[in-house]
Amino acid sequence: MTESKPSNRLLDHDLCVHIFTASAGMVGVCLTVIGIIRVVISLRKADLFVDDLLAGDAILYLIACLLSYWALRTRNLKRNHRVERVADVIFLVALTLTAISAGMITWAISVR
Repeated sequence: MTESKPSNRLLDHDLCVHIFTASAGMVGVCLTVIGIIRVVISLRKADLFVDDLLAGDAILYLIACLLSYWALRTRNLKRNHRVERVADVIFLVALTLTAISAGMITWAISVR
């Protein structure tokens, strides 16, 4: 039973690292897509809601990134698990919002 504790801790640490790297990269992706959409908006003279949605999405990814970094840096195991769980939930919400944004972008392009 004592052998499973270090492996669980190692898996939790690995999850924090993955959330940290993926969410940091997704902040950049959201900002890039916002820039591209702003160019499309200025060329088409049309306003889209999706750039505002992606800005909120980038903020959620940033919060997940900061929380996972905090979980990596904390020494308290109970706090580590709590912060990691919150970072995981926020990351999944942001990921869902990314998929919704992609659908909205596709719909906006195909309608016009």
